[in-house]
Amino acid sequence: MSAVKSNSVQVLEHVEENPSYKQMSDTRLILACQRKEHQAFNVLIHRHQRYIQTLIYNLAPDWNSCREDLIQDVLIRVWRSVGSLRNPEAFKGWLSRLCLNIFYDELRKRPSFSLVSMDEPLASDEEGTTQDIADISQSPDELMQRREIMEKVQEAIDLLPAQFKSVIILRELHGMPYEAIAAITETEIGTVKSRIARARAKMQRQLDCLKCA
Repeated sequence: MSAVKSNSVQVLEHVEENPSYKQMSDTRLILACQRKEHQAFNVLIHRHQRYIQTLIYNLAPDWNSCREDLIQDVLIRVWRSVGSLRNPEAFKGWLSRLCLNIFYDELRKRPSFSLVSMDEPLASDEEGTTQDIADISQSPDELMQRREIMEKVQEAIDLLPAQFKSVIILRELHGMPYEAIAAITETEIGTVKSRIARARAKMQRQLDCLKCA
């Protein structure tokens, strides 16, 4: 694995230099990382490298040009933020949320990301009522209207609690299936569906309020 380098990160390239780290559990490695031991960090990342790559690929399968940059951002963010992880045993979930946040940050930078029509029921996936929140025309004559709608949808998303924000972004802005969202967020499919339904309802109320503002 190549070194990760930035203003505050300079991770050693060869994990073999200190074999004792390779025998450590994740918990011990994380504690060592919190003491800023670079080789411990290198071993920890080497151990979870495939998971990070798979997660980023699932989140951004079409972003070939910047996927490696996202992975590097994840590694840098882990190094900078691991000191704030109070429960080392929760590392895997913490890492997943960190990847989601970095993906979301990148998504927000893209001015023309596509908004998927929310054509599924607001209350649950089994009910028959549908509500389109962001079915946006691609006509050049409606650029201004599309921009205004996107801004309102983005504002409504930003107002959602974190657990709702993650699933609604993956489902409605990225079109991911429930099974993939459940795997990425390490949540039961039933919980994912419930959160998406509640997020849709919250967004609809927030968008109604924004229309009246």
